[in-house]
Amino acid sequence: MEDYKGIPFELHMSEQRIVRGDIYKAKQEPSKGTLLLLHGYKGFKNWGMFPHVASELAEAVDVVALNFSHNGVGEDLMDFTELEKFAGDTYSKDLEDVQVIIADIHKHVGTDKPILLLGHSRGAGVSLIYALDHPEEIAGVISWNGIAHVDLLTPENKAEMRDTGRSYTLNGRTKQMMPLDLEILEDMERNEERFDIVGRIREVTFPIVLIQGTEDGERLLKGSEKLVANNAAIQWVKIPGGNHTFGSVHPYQGETQPLRMAIEETKGAIRSMLNI
Repeated sequence: MEDYKGIPFELHMSEQRIVRGDIYKAKQEPSKGTLLLLHGYKGFKNWGMFPHVASELAEAVDVVALNFSHNGVGEDLMDFTELEKFAGDTYSKDLEDVQVIIADIHKHVGTDKPILLLGHSRGAGVSLIYALDHPEEIAGVISWNGIAHVDLLTPENKAEMRDTGRSYTLNGRTKQMMPLDLEILEDMERNEERFDIVGRIREVTFPIVLIQGTEDGERLLKGSEKLVANNAAIQWVKIPGGNHTFGSVHPYQGETQPLRMAIEETKGAIRSMLNI
């Protein structure tokens, strides 16, 4: 089936804080719930595979793919034109964005339909923390090559942040030097217990499925191992030959076998979490 485009929307949290997204309506009416698709670090909703993934997963559920308000991608939806916002992209802001989106879903759809979170990489970490904070709101979390530890900064980043208030990280694809302000580090330190995914995972009452490529980064694979060790109910699905993006690149070049497998495993996880 050919991909179809989502319906664009904007949520204005303030004059300078906008969450942009697309709603992919369920192909099978009536919808059984809503799946939020959350991108990762230096990611955005229109990167590579994400529009295809959103279209594919919008079978029994509506899929909402969003750009976090401080991810650095502006109105053109494809380029990092808002680097000053990226400089202050804390986990707390991402979590607030998710809360605003979910409140809007409740407002328009009602509170009786379940909500699932699907996050890639850092977006999976945001998904898990949000669900741990609001277990009554979330019917399940699906992690694609997700982080288990929120600290993605290098020792050099941290030292420079403390010395000057700002550090930089290279975007390997665009070659932009992307700023990182001290508030990112301070947010992690201030919320150390709240953001301790590995420690908090023991208390989970909602289903979690980790979908991860066997060629994902070693740190991320070890992180998943720790999550499963702390909660045996977590399902860990390994995709043979899959790297951090399941072979997908930007601009999108079509489906790879690992991506197809990840999509199919995700469809199964959605059906299981919603008992459909």
